[in-house]
Amino acid sequence: MACATGAARFDANGGGTALLDEPAAYPVAPEARTGPLWNALREVMDPEIPISLVDLGLIYDIRQDGGTVEVDLTFTATACPCMAFIHYDIQDRLKQEAGVDDVKVNEVWSPAWTKTRISEEGRHALRTFGVSM
Repeated sequence: MACATGAARFDANGGGTALLDEPAAYPVAPEARTGPLWNALREVMDPEIPISLVDLGLIYDIRQDGGTVEVDLTFTATACPCMAFIHYDIQDRLKQEAGVDDVKVNEVWSPAWTKTRISEEGRHALRTFGVSM
């Protein structure tokens, strides 16, 4: 992961720092992440480690209005070298779903990603690759 656990980040509003481990509310609760679009994105893997973007907690929300799908996506760091690849992979996979003509990917940075967003499946996979949680 690009962000070290427990690293500090500048809090522009509070004038201090906040730990990346601090829990922040999910826009969509993990247990509500069901349905064909969520399942499709479970097939999209992080390019650096083969764990789904959903299990890493990088997908915050998916909305569909007719043939247009919007995905709210975050990253573990603002300098992630794979941003363009991930955007493409999301668009490519979702356009394979019936009724999806256009996919818009929104990069969101609030709430900030933390390791608390990783699903149990993602944690298990990370441990398999030797990453301690």
